Amino acid sequence: MNHSLEFIETHEAFNQPPPLRDVNLVASNRPLIDCLEANGLAYGASGLTEFGARWGSFDRLELGRLANENPPRLRTHDPRGVRIDRVEFHPAYHGLMRASTADGLHASSWDQADPAQPSGHGHLLRAARLYTVAGVESGHVCPMTMTHASVAALASAPEHLRTWLPKITSRDYDESFVPFWEKKSVTLGMGMTERQGGTDVRANTTRAEPVRDDEYRLTGHKWFLSAPMSDAFLILAQTGEGPTCFLVPRFRPEGSLNGLHFQRLKDKLGNRSNASSEVELAGAFGWRVGEEGRGVRTIINMVQLTRLDCAVASAGLVRMGLALAVHHARHRSVFGRRLVDQPAMQAVLADLALDAEAMTALALRVAHSFDHTGREAEAAYARLVTPVAKFGICKAAPRLTFEAMECLGGNGYVEESPLPRLYREAPVNAIWEGSGNVIALDVLRAVGRDEDAAFALLHDLLEQNRDLPGGPEAVLSLQSALLAGDLEAKARAVTDKLYHLTATAALARSAPPEIAQAYAQTRLAQPARMVGANDLGHALKPLLDRAFVTI
Repeated sequence: MNHSLEFIETHEAFNQPPPLRDVNLVASNRPLIDCLEANGLAYGASGLTEFGARWGSFDRLELGRLANENPPRLRTHDPRGVRIDRVEFHPAYHGLMRASTADGLHASSWDQADPAQPSGHGHLLRAARLYTVAGVESGHVCPMTMTHASVAALASAPEHLRTWLPKITSRDYDESFVPFWEKKSVTLGMGMTERQGGTDVRANTTRAEPVRDDEYRLTGHKWFLSAPMSDAFLILAQTGEGPTCFLVPRFRPEGSLNGLHFQRLKDKLGNRSNASSEVELAGAFGWRVGEEGRGVRTIINMVQLTRLDCAVASAGLVRMGLALAVHHARHRSVFGRRLVDQPAMQAVLADLALDAEAMTALALRVAHSFDHTGREAEAAYARLVTPVAKFGICKAAPRLTFEAMECLGGNGYVEESPLPRLYREAPVNAIWEGSGNVIALDVLRAVGRDEDAAFALLHDLLEQNRDLPGGPEAVLSLQSALLAGDLEAKARAVTDKLYHLTATAALARSAPPEIAQAYAQTRLAQPARMVGANDLGHALKPLLDRAFVTI
């Protein structure tokens, strides 16, 4: 008697969107292209079309998935018990590092510019690349960001900058663990915070003792040292004059391993592909960078650039979440209609697209200002608006990536989807390089240090937003608040309003008029409602059309 059962296919897959892959992540992004051109960079001559195709390929997207599913591991000792303090990464991480290095994410701003006198479009073009890559895999962006920003701090030590810059700007990624002078290229990290102080780096206890000339011996600890396999770190330590900046290499000048003893890797919410460590400095060798006691001022130039990257990368995360949501809605049918054709979903997607456009516009406008700091107005814009953009964009990113995830329903919640990774990644940029209160208070301090520049900015914002709903009223109320003083308790409110004003002005430079009008109406003239509950009027269709262009 035959007891075999005939297999019956009961789970034929239909009404399931195809994976988003092999898509040009730049050519499909009309708002990004418009922002580049509004800031003076001709898209056709930028090389970004080919770049967008590379980073939207199936193979590149797979590297992002694999790097996060296989996080780094710390090896403190070899089998003989000898300290080696090495972090091992999955090949996918190195593949991402190699690709980003080849594309210049770590240093392209410095290719044809004096770090003290930037010009051209180096920062803007790099920001567009970083923004795109962050949506593919954001963890490895951390060493790209720190390496790029390190040049600003090393400018305070010209001899060391001359030694390191050729290896910083090299496009030939070198993962080997050998002294920097034996390598084709290098990456740099930074270490400021300690367990007892966190943001209050003046409370640091790590000590630096002079040995000779600009050489010092550092003893202490750092609570967060990201990308610990970098070839050197810019580290703050106390001297007799106060906090001072040092360049601490992984290997001493004679070739032995330096005294950087890693205690553990942080078990983080997101940013899983990137290693973040706790480290003891056991008589570590370091070169002084800048004057003794001026370490905070020296390293703040680096921090300003890392804050820009936080804003750019967060905008990129939101952009990728929006692309995934629109892609899903175009291919999924519910109750006999495609999701993208249903008014409730259109309202959500258009509102997401509106925030994403504003974030993109402001992030790239700030990057543009870094290319033109020889002009006082642009230098002031970079000083004042960088923390504002970091505050507003980074704090909104977790909320908006969640909304994108919800557009996919259960398909967006499972780990097979990229959205959980985007969602876990989103909070980090709001925390690193200064969390919300720190950034808002920094904005107030920046205004207090240069009131003339701050009120000149408000005057410009008044002119740029004069014909937009709520624009003049928002500028005048902000001006009144600044004149009234005693703002510490209102630091977030002031920074939030300044964010929406600068975002509106940036959006008006690059987007169709109805989109800038809708943003001003729903973010300035009246309190913003939840995503999908704002009346976008005539902007709804162009927002949806521009959100993810089918190539």
